[in-house]
Amino acid sequence: MKLKDVSKLKNGKKANYSNIGNIPVYGANGIIGYTDKPNSPKNAIIIGRVGANAGSVFYSFKEHWVSDNAISVLPINDRVNPYYLYYALFKLDLNRLVEGSAQPLINQTILNSFDISIPDIVFQDKVVEKILILDKKISLNKHINDNLLELAKASYRKVLAVSNLTETKLKDFATITMGQSPSSKTYNEDKVGLALLNGAADFRNGIHPSKWTTDPKRIVNKGSYIFGVRATIGLTTKVFDKYAIGRGTGSAVSKDTVNDEFLYFVLDDMFKYFSNSGSGSVYINISKSDFNDYIFCKPQTNDLQKFHQTVGPIMNKIYTNKQENLILTQVKETLLNKYF
Repeated sequence: MKLKDVSKLKNGKKANYSNIGNIPVYGANGIIGYTDKPNSPKNAIIIGRVGANAGSVFYSFKEHWVSDNAISVLPINDRVNPYYLYYALFKLDLNRLVEGSAQPLINQTILNSFDISIPDIVFQDKVVEKILILDKKISLNKHINDNLLELAKASYRKVLAVSNLTETKLKDFATITMGQSPSSKTYNEDKVGLALLNGAADFRNGIHPSKWTTDPKRIVNKGSYIFGVRATIGLTTKVFDKYAIGRGTGSAVSKDTVNDEFLYFVLDDMFKYFSNSGSGSVYINISKSDFNDYIFCKPQTNDLQKFHQTVGPIMNKIYTNKQENLILTQVKETLLNKYF
């Protein structure tokens, strides 16, 4: 049947960001801001309409605003389970509906006429029951992690406020390694050699390398922090395996394990600084000397030890939840492949 037979499609509108509230604004790449009024109900599916993210699919659990670069899909509930329709659209390659190259675009008329397979509602409900429980657990873990990270940040701000601080260069606190891309001739997708993290795209929202190399030039080990250093900078992520890193990636390892958690927040502050005033204005490109010479305020040793004792377990729980979400996501993908 056609998508229009089980849903109503509605183009979004430009949001008024001067009226800030807690209503999420969805665009082509997910939530892009907040406003004070919704223009679409909860349990709607949002599809990116224009740009590089045209065809991306999201689900909104609450009332929201759909911007003018997205389309809201409102399921007709007596014909389709909203979650089933979301999973079906999520698994389909909507990019094939995108028109144009300079400005990719999905037309609402084309979406309306899109053929989609919808089984009877009883089967839909059974499939949703199996997958939705995974989504809810993944969402809960993310919410817990957000709260845990806020606790850790509060401890970081507190130790900076109460300790006697010393200006310190990053090179005296951590070992910085800049990535170097191997020859493309050594790349493969058969998982031979080391997984290659060539840039931020390989570890945005979790580590998901697209290539492996048999001749790594720079290697990071378990426990290292990695981050983007070209164009997209930051996205500091801790790794729990050995990886090769390319020229778009850098790494940092604390010279004293007691300072590991504090280093994470130093890096976070540093990338905010570089984003605002670092080298490059349009295309940010940070050098090793920029990292090494970055100056921050270091607390006294005993305060760093107390910070480690307090924040270490919090960060470890965050990493544990992320690992659980990775496994849950893999199980979810298996079910999606089975039913869609």
